[in-house]
Amino acid sequence: MKPRTLLLLALGALVFLLGFVFLRGPTPHIAIAAEELTKVGPVKITNTMITSWCVVALTAAFFLLAVRKWSLVPHGLQNFVEAGLEAFYNLVVNVAGEKNGRRFFPVVATIFLYVVISNWLSLTPIYNSIGWVGHDEDPHKQIEEHGFVEGIIFDDTGLGDIRIIPLSGLGNLRITSDKNKIEAGEPEGPQKYQKAVQDGKFVGELIPLFRGSNTDLNTPLALAIASAIAVEFWGISSLGLFSYGKKFFNFTTPINAFVGLLELVSELVRLVSFTFRLFGNMFAGEVVILMFTFLTPLVITLPFYGLEIFVGLIQAFIFSMLTLVFGVMAVTHGDHGAEEHAAAPSHTAAEPAPAPEAAH
Repeated sequence: MKPRTLLLLALGALVFLLGFVFLRGPTPHIAIAAEELTKVGPVKITNTMITSWCVVALTAAFFLLAVRKWSLVPHGLQNFVEAGLEAFYNLVVNVAGEKNGRRFFPVVATIFLYVVISNWLSLTPIYNSIGWVGHDEDPHKQIEEHGFVEGIIFDDTGLGDIRIIPLSGLGNLRITSDKNKIEAGEPEGPQKYQKAVQDGKFVGELIPLFRGSNTDLNTPLALAIASAIAVEFWGISSLGLFSYGKKFFNFTTPINAFVGLLELVSELVRLVSFTFRLFGNMFAGEVVILMFTFLTPLVITLPFYGLEIFVGLIQAFIFSMLTLVFGVMAVTHGDHGAEEHAAAPSHTAAEPAPAPEAAH
């Protein structure tokens, strides 16, 4: 075996050992529903809502910074932004044509930017690692029934109610058991809980302040509804309400009525496919990264980070391009009708002059 290969293997083993000893997190608490942080009247504020607002604010700040000193000869950040937007605009125009491309571009580009930035930001270390301590069950009831509270043992950070996921170390090397967590039915649970309370620590599950917005089913559903509204608006504005409605409600013949019903069902099915495609991919990726961070940080987790960067980009591209394609399908019939009308002979054209009579 070559010395370089041996060196790489030794380096990999060292990184694995360092990650296993110092960077392992406790067993993650995985929940499908977004965690509620607070309430404003009857409105629940969840961590995915906070993340969505941050994504919108960061995106707006980035583009405001990029156009702050706009010049005819682009350079620096302006050059990067112009190149990216021009490439995406040309793609949209190539699919939809110049006229429709200009109409579709703002919606399609907004969807793409929101989804890809949300997906990539969710890979940063502050996601799912900083938050507050919560409980799946009433802690007083748990103490009465078991003598302790189940969950992760958190240190006091000195930042009020904010907690940070504890990592492993030489003094807390967990191989067969998780010393930073009190499990249900654990014989030493009462002793561990009493010691944690005496040390001024907190026991419970982390309610993360930041969580990937697309791992909440409500966010992909909202994007799917916005996409559907845009597509229907494009179709109605191009064809007219009644002409576009005949696509779904055409009772001239039984076959047309049945085809219209299928079209209506397909429009509704798009909402489901849009929603669960994005949600499923993003939620599964988050679970994989959380589990490998607990099992073998660094060595196996890093390749999955690279995979999730690619998946996040692909999912954003698919969502936006499907919106574009469905928009083109909604207005295509109208474009064909306009072309046929333009090609038809005009009824107001002057009649040709009669042929002169032959000279006698």
